[in-house]
Amino acid sequence: MTLPWNVRDEHCQLLLSKGHLVIDQHLMDELLLRGAFVDEEEVRSAVAEAAAQKLLISGGDPVKSMGTVTSVFELWDQTTDTLKALLNDPSSEPDFPARMHAFALHLVEIFDINPNIGIYRSVRQDNAQHFYYGYTHAVLTAMLCILVSRHLSWPKDSIMSLVKAALTMNMTVFELQGQMANQDHPARDKQRAALQIHPSQAVEILVKNGVTDADWLGAVAQHHEHPDGTGYPAGIKDISEIATTLRVADVFMAKITPRTLHAAIAPKEAITQLYRDDKGGPLSTALIKEFGIYPPGDFVRLASGELGLVVERTDNARAPIVASITDRVGHPTPKTVRHDTGQAEFAIVGEATDKALLKRLAPERLYGFASAPAAPT
Repeated sequence: MTLPWNVRDEHCQLLLSKGHLVIDQHLMDELLLRGAFVDEEEVRSAVAEAAAQKLLISGGDPVKSMGTVTSVFELWDQTTDTLKALLNDPSSEPDFPARMHAFALHLVEIFDINPNIGIYRSVRQDNAQHFYYGYTHAVLTAMLCILVSRHLSWPKDSIMSLVKAALTMNMTVFELQGQMANQDHPARDKQRAALQIHPSQAVEILVKNGVTDADWLGAVAQHHEHPDGTGYPAGIKDISEIATTLRVADVFMAKITPRTLHAAIAPKEAITQLYRDDKGGPLSTALIKEFGIYPPGDFVRLASGELGLVVERTDNARAPIVASITDRVGHPTPKTVRHDTGQAEFAIVGEATDKALLKRLAPERLYGFASAPAAPT
């Protein structure tokens, strides 16, 4: 592919210039070994330019524009831009509920290509762009909702209501969430006040733009309520199942997502907290079964001495498939080898702590490339 930006080493020396054609894996491996960095402003500019071009090609339809990409990884990358385009001004969208439904269906379709990739992206957010936190969080929470609700054998209509609620629950505070994710101090009083009323504001906008799905609206309205009445904005105790599921997914995803003020909690710790708070109920059990004790994206140490990333779940939540990225003495390797951690030689013996190796690790190296599905009409 043609590079959409300049690539530099850690000393800012230019390695490859924008427009250079990368034609083989050998060049990719060399870049990874030398350290490949891109200026954040160049990324923002390229993403904006690509999104504008896709919208132009699609005749202004933000959902159809996703059909111009060719890789599942690129599709995941574009979900935040598409959601931003859909929710930036809902009143300008003809038949907003249908547009949101089409996007939710497409998100499910992307997820179904390889669910492990969706989970991987939620766990490996080392290079997350904080200014996009709100949109990314919505997409990843929706992904988690798909996992849990399917495990609980919900009807398809209920699953879709839940997914749409996850995508729109914070639609009035997306920009605020980005600011707060990037700030190095606790929330200000004004910010907390805005958060307190955002569920009601979101419901008001959704109704104004034609949403009549009671499950969708109810989940958005109640996604910060608690059974003990300590939640907000209404402090109610009688909360719907769909709203409770959304709240759990929302909180869990926030815990494993890094922000400037605090690091992400390890998935295993977040799962333990959820299981304790839920008292081993169906929601926490479903999450453990589907997410796994060591989910895709978790960085682990093997009994062999290798460090690797979990890439695939198995029937055993404690014994996933791991792709090693170092040899037995900890030296980085240009190629990955997959191991079944159910075998004693490659059993997981703990979390890996030195995450410097992950900053420049592309998921394509672990999963290969996958073709994108056609966009919905």
